[in-house]
Amino acid sequence: MIAITGVDMLINNNIENLQGDLGHRIRKLRLARNLDQRTTAEKAGVSLRALGKLENGRGSTLETLLRTLRALDYVKGIEMLAPEPTINPLSMLRTPKPQQRVRRPRKLRVPKA
Repeated sequence: MIAITGVDMLINNNIENLQGDLGHRIRKLRLARNLDQRTTAEKAGVSLRALGKLENGRGSTLETLLRTLRALDYVKGIEMLAPEPTINPLSMLRTPKPQQRVRRPRKLRVPKA
């Protein structure tokens, strides 16, 4: 039996399932902060209905998601959604590889007569 990790499950899911999973996680985060929907919606500056749609995975806007994460004091969630790249893969291709061995000049061989 093969164990499926959370990442594998996210990659192989359709959009509706991903929205539902994200909404469930946001609801758990809100409850962990001991906040009700009304308070969270007011703090985020979104309607109660918009927050409900986000938590139920029934489609939402990016703005509602970001406002909700900020209202839940979870700004690192935004960073996790789109992290800054630390290494540019294209620049790695352009940079020559560092030398790994010392190169000594070859001795000239004199042919034997």
